[in-house]
This record gives sequence, C-alpha cells and structure tokens, in this order.
Amino acid sequence: MNPYEKLMQIARGKSPWVYCVNTGACNGCDIEVAAGLTPRFDAEQLGVVRQGSPKHADILIISGPVTLRTRDALLDIYNQMPNPKAVVAVGSCPASGNIFAGSPTVYGAVDQFIPVDVYVAGCPPRPQAILQGIAEAAELLASGKQKNRKEVKE
Repeated sequence: MNPYEKLMQIARGKSPWVYCVNTGACNGCDIEVAAGLTPRFDAEQLGVVRQGSPKHADILIISGPVTLRTRDALLDIYNQMPNPKAVVAVGSCPASGNIFAGSPTVYGAVDQFIPVDVYVAGCPPRPQAILQGIAEAAELLASGKQKNRKEVKE
C-alpha cells in the first residue's frame, strides 16, 4: 500500500497533525518536509496538517542532530505534546549525527533524549519517503503501538 492510500485510510479515523522542529540541521530535510506538505504532494488533503504549536500536534517531526543549544528546547517541545504522540526522525542526522558527529557542539542522535518511533533515511530524504514515515507514525498512533511515553527530564 502506498503512503497516500495508507494516510487516506488513517485519516478516516483521525487526521495526524504534525509539528516540525529543527534541532541543528542544514535545512535540507526541512525543505523536503515543506515540499511534502505543499500542493504537489498534497498531504493536507489526506488529513496531515502542520501545526504552529506542539500542544496541538500528534506527531513530532525532527530534523538534525541534537546540539547543545537545542537540547532543552527539544525536551520542552516533546513534553508539551499531549499523549498519545509519535516521533518521526527525518534524515541521517537525527539517527546518527551524520557529518556533524563528533563536533563539540553536537550531542548526536535524537534517541539519546526522546524515544523515536519512525526513522526516515536519507540526506535529505525525498518527500514521498517523509510522507511514508508520517503514515507509519499515524498508523502506530491509530493502533496504540508507539513507544512508551513519559515526560522526559534532563
């Protein structure tokens, strides 16, 4: 089943609302996330809506490795999201740190701080792959199989 069919099926129940956060990326993944939410790929017709506040979102989309300056903000954003919630790590940076690994200003992978449900590989991944990741996260939310969610503390 392609991501559009999967999202259409999930959207019949509850539309996944997403909140995007850049934790120190080069913006390549952010451009592809934005492209996936434009009329060309039209994820909004399938119920995927980008939110301006984490308090209204179901899915957190993260791009970039966690830096010294973004760690506390990431934890705060994650804790503001209501349960149930899912986390999608977009690109190679949130998974491994990619080219930023070993930098004195970078902690590294996101899963050191918050649980990640779906990884979307690539540098940057294509919009279709990002939509597939959102569809998988929405499916996890619908089935209740996302990782255990507790408030994350420093």
